[in-house]
Formats: sequence, C-alpha cells, structure tokens
Amino acid sequence: MMPVFVNSKKGAMNVCLDIQPAVAQRAGVGRYTRALVEHLGESCGTDRLRLFYFDFRRRGLTFPTPGLDQQAIRWCPGRLVQKSWKTLCWPPFDWLAGQADVYHFPNFIIPPLAAGRTVVTVHDVSFLRFPGMAEAKNLAYLKARIADTVRRADAIITDSRFSAGEITELLRADPAKVFSIPLGVADHLRPPDPETVARLRRERGLARPYLLTVGTLEPRKNTAFLASVFEAMTAFDGDLVIAGMRGWKYEPILARLRASPRKHAIRYLEYVGDNELPALYAGAELFLFPSLHEGFGFPPLEAMLCGAPVLASTAGALPETLGAGARLIAEFDAERWAGEALRLLSDSAMRRAAIEKGRAWAQRYTWRETARQTWAVYRKAAA
Repeated sequence: MMPVFVNSKKGAMNVCLDIQPAVAQRAGVGRYTRALVEHLGESCGTDRLRLFYFDFRRRGLTFPTPGLDQQAIRWCPGRLVQKSWKTLCWPPFDWLAGQADVYHFPNFIIPPLAAGRTVVTVHDVSFLRFPGMAEAKNLAYLKARIADTVRRADAIITDSRFSAGEITELLRADPAKVFSIPLGVADHLRPPDPETVARLRRERGLARPYLLTVGTLEPRKNTAFLASVFEAMTAFDGDLVIAGMRGWKYEPILARLRASPRKHAIRYLEYVGDNELPALYAGAELFLFPSLHEGFGFPPLEAMLCGAPVLASTAGALPETLGAGARLIAEFDAERWAGEALRLLSDSAMRRAAIEKGRAWAQRYTWRETARQTWAVYRKAAA
C-alpha cells in the first residue's frame, strides 16, 4: 500500500526531494544535492520537505537542518528499482515515496510517476553538444529519456543562463518553465588558515610551488591540454597538481601525462575530499581550468574563494559564472596559456589584484540563495 503523508498545517505544500545522488555520488550532482538539502530547510517556512532515498545497505544519511523528514527504502536495492524504471517504466516513484504536491529530481531524469507536479534539475546538456565526450551507456540513457523528461516536467532548473539557453534550443523546452539558478560556494567553503595549508602540503608531499586543476579525469575537462601548457612553462620551477576521480576515457589522459617530458613534476592525486580541497586550493600558485564545456564551473569558483588566482577557458557558462573574477582565454593555444600563467606568477601586483577580484566575485554565490530560489520554483510548479 502506498504511504500517505498528510500536511500538518492547512495550506502547506508537501515537497519530496529524491536525494539518491547524495548517496551514490561524492562529487557533481551528489555534492549539489547534499548542499541543497542542507539549506532548503531554511527556506521552506510552513511548507514540508521530505527526503527520499534507497538504503538497502543501511548506510543512513543525516542532515543537520531541522524540519526535514527522511524516508529510506531498505527492503529493496535501489539499483533494482532503477533498472526497472529504465526497462519497464515501473513502478511509479510515488508508490514508493508517497504522495507529495511537488517532486524534485536533481539528476537530469524524471522516473515514472503516477501523480504530482515535477521539478527536474538538468545541470547542462553537454552530452548533446559533445556526445563523443560522454560515457556511452550514460549517453544512451540520457538521450533516450531526456526529451520525455523535458516534456513531463512542470519546471526545469539549470545552473546558468547559458545552460537554460541550450536546454531551450536543443531540447525545445518551453522557456517559461526553465529556471536558471546559480549554485552556491561561499557558505560551504571557508578559506583555510596557513597552518592547515602547511599541514596538507606536508601530508601530500607538496613541498614545491604548484599549479592546480580540479575535476574528473575525462575528455571534457581537457586535462591533457594542461600537459602542453606545463611543458611550455619552462620558467616555472614547480609541479602541476591534478585532483579528480577517474572518469570516462581517462586512460589516454593518464598516458599523455606519463609521456610528458616533465612527467616527474606532474602529480595526480586522484579524488580529494571536501575536507582537504580548501587547503589544496589555497596552497596553489595558480588554478588552471581549460574545460571544453561547462554548465556552471564549481572548481574555479572554489579556488577563487580560497585565494588562488584563476586562468580559465571561455567554454560554455564560464564567462557568465567567473565574470571579472578570473582571467579568461578563448583559444586553446598552449603558448598563450603558458604566457598568461607566467605573467600572473611573476607580476605580484597583477597577482594580488586577481586574488582580490576572484574572492569578491565568488562570495556572491551562496547555497542559501540557491535554496531560496529553488523553493520559489517549487511554489510555481505547485501553483
């Protein structure tokens, strides 16, 4: 029998948020979902927010925000239900999660649903713009279901005006139901003190000055290009540090790094947790981000907030997201990037100005505001 949840206050709205990405993913959509949950409770007022997820392995999730209900399905593995959704389009999500006025799905696709209004977050459509840079199985799933999701959604949230335009153009979505809501940075990330930075450098063996990039090791992040930039920076006596989990088609990227004539100065740290990232950012001489496509761009904003000057591409939403806080380069010319990087490293006045502008720009992005705007979309969808 489907569980029924009754609002305790007359006129209150009942929202159900699928937080499965927070269980399954450490970065990306998982981080977005966790941060959103932690601040949505501050914006709900008299409304009700319920968190739904599968927890067959009894891992459990806890969020410190008061006023949130959690509902976990523990009698069935989530992967089996998700497989059934993909192959049979059954059972309806609300049969498991219970009735709600609005359901929010933060990971691109709306599962089968018998009743209720729907909000979906489509972070970007890079898989349509650059299909060769997406993992094959995930690409096939997204391409098969994204049009139906856009059609069924009462509201679509995305991370930037750039992505909103692409969703409207490539998926023929009604612009009236696409909402651009920037992500937060400033209220979950704090610049570390010098001792914390020094401790991280000791523990990670980062004794020399280093350039930094952070992001999943996949073609879209253009990490292999950084090897060419680093090789052209012969005047820089330090390391190139790369942090990020191994993603789709990571093998050729690692092969390129290993083949570099400066391979002994290239450090691949793999995934670095949120507890270490601020110190890693703060210890960097310069943060480099040559991505080929971004729907938002978390890492450079985080680096700016922690006091690292940023040099980034103009791909996708990066000009909109980074604005005057970063130095942007339109073309992927290794010599040009190397020259700009060396100027930022050698000109102390330019470097100080870049750090100040970057930190001031990044501070405008808060999860509190992201949550406030998200709740406003729930109310519009319910109406």
